Amino acid sequence: MNWKYGIAVILVILALFAGCTGRNEERTGQGSSGTTREQVQAQIITLNGAGATFPYPLISRWSYEYNKINPRVQINYQSIGSGGGIKQTMAKTVSWGATDAPLKESEFAKMPGVLHIPETIGAVVIAYNLPGVGSGLRLSGEVIADIFLGKIRRWDDPRIAELNPGVALPDRDIIVVHRSDGSGTTYVFTDYLSSVSSEWSTWVGKGKSMNWPVGLGGKGNEGVAGLIRQNPYSIGYVELAYATTAKMTYAYVKNREGNFVEPTIETISAAAAGAAPAMPRGDESWSDVSIVNAPGNDSYPISSFTYLLVYKDLSVIPGMTEVRAKALVDFLNWVIHDGQEYSTALLYVPLPDEVVKLNEDTIKLINYNGKPLTG
Repeated sequence: MNWKYGIAVILVILALFAGCTGRNEERTGQGSSGTTREQVQAQIITLNGAGATFPYPLISRWSYEYNKINPRVQINYQSIGSGGGIKQTMAKTVSWGATDAPLKESEFAKMPGVLHIPETIGAVVIAYNLPGVGSGLRLSGEVIADIFLGKIRRWDDPRIAELNPGVALPDRDIIVVHRSDGSGTTYVFTDYLSSVSSEWSTWVGKGKSMNWPVGLGGKGNEGVAGLIRQNPYSIGYVELAYATTAKMTYAYVKNREGNFVEPTIETISAAAAGAAPAMPRGDESWSDVSIVNAPGNDSYPISSFTYLLVYKDLSVIPGMTEVRAKALVDFLNWVIHDGQEYSTALLYVPLPDEVVKLNEDTIKLINYNGKPLTG
């Protein structure tokens, strides 16, 4: 009996010791490796970005995939529109910004040292909610411009009917939907309208925020898509990935060669073909860069690059450290190489090799207080 009692006492002592050790680890947050929870959390690098809604589905995927291969780095992106992204980049409240519209000369002048890095190529589609009519309604640039000018007000207008023989167009008012916030998607769309309609160019023009002649306003691609879905006989413009994800119907648009073109990876890529040789360096002004209404039989006419905005010297951003700066450069290099493989599935066009090379040269310019961050 005594030896059994002795074993029992030993087991009780061991259990008490283990419990004390566990409670001690709970109190200190420290395990057998000697690393505290606070130390683990301190090793996490968060890179905050903000801007365009246009590339949000792709940036979201990049954030997820990159964290899987580099768990120490978390990419936090706020989809607030290109206007907001430019403002936050200018204010240096984010590590990087995103915009579908290249910086205007006035914006570029206020942000010395900022770089343009094309991240992908996408398209704006003319989405509509027309009961009984599926995707493929044919529209020309001039007709689209006059709808958004309020000159064409009915779906059975002769100009729309002429482009769509055999389609039963309803005798109903057209409900126009547009963006209410500062938006690169709006810039791309109005850049296109300005290129195909002299009246639009003269009286409305192009920009991220517009004084719209007619229509309802929705915030973000999500807001515009929501208004179109909720309102039969409506029409608006959204990024292709949003339209596809939401299973929206959209138009085939007449291009410069006179062909009605469906927005696809191939037709968007055709619009971007040959653009690289004429593109500026990453540290130069990009205010005149545009691929809307591009030539080519198969070119979809409302296509565009979308950009990341990064400061050449990252030490100008408050709270930035050399370690975080290096992590950002590593992420950017991954985006323009391995990250491109996720583009096609989300209906974005991977960057052509010529643009990747341009981006490589631009990223090599990024430094921290003069110290290069790439090998």
